[in-house]
Amino acid sequence: MPQPQKTLVKICGLKTLQDIDVAIDAKADFIGLVFFPKSPRHLGLDMAIKLASLARDKTQIVALLVNPDNALVTQVCETLRPDFLQLHGTESPERTADIRRLGGRPIIKALQLATAQDFTRLKGYEKVSDLILLDAKPAPGTSELPGGNGISFDWQLLQNRDIRTPYMLAGGLTPDNVAKAVKLTNAPIVDVSSGVESSPGIKDHDKVRAFIKAAKEG
Repeated sequence: MPQPQKTLVKICGLKTLQDIDVAIDAKADFIGLVFFPKSPRHLGLDMAIKLASLARDKTQIVALLVNPDNALVTQVCETLRPDFLQLHGTESPERTADIRRLGGRPIIKALQLATAQDFTRLKGYEKVSDLILLDAKPAPGTSELPGGNGISFDWQLLQNRDIRTPYMLAGGLTPDNVAKAVKLTNAPIVDVSSGVESSPGIKDHDKVRAFIKAAKEG
């Protein structure tokens, strides 16, 4: 009988060369570099290019952008040369398609969820995104960050749901709960940021290793 495929893992918000080394050594499938000044994980372009050069051909490089203008999309794609662009703002399906054409890169589109009603937004993004990232919706007024807030949505909302675009599960995942989340949702890819940090923006390398091990081994 064929063996079940292992869950793929994205570690997002990496900021140091050691972060990259640890993620690659632990077999992360994707690493995320954040371009959003309000985030504690924000990178300047020069540092991001250094991190990407270390990761290239060893893992998939994702550049996370929030409502970017065309100039930023072009600059990031030409200098960083990411494998994916992740859009984590309020980009419409039309704007997502525009960025996909402009950047010439596959798109990961993040959608924030809290209730079953929120899944109605999925359809509009299915044809313009290569991956959908399902993240938790912060309570109103609790955070300026579109992601990386360490909160989860009700994973049972994903049971028996037909999602045609490949998706990532994010929001409140930790080394302690990721195996349960994968078992409950059958998510093919999981994404973590704050759940493997010692403080906002500072990755705990032991937690990074533990998270990847738990996600892949169950």
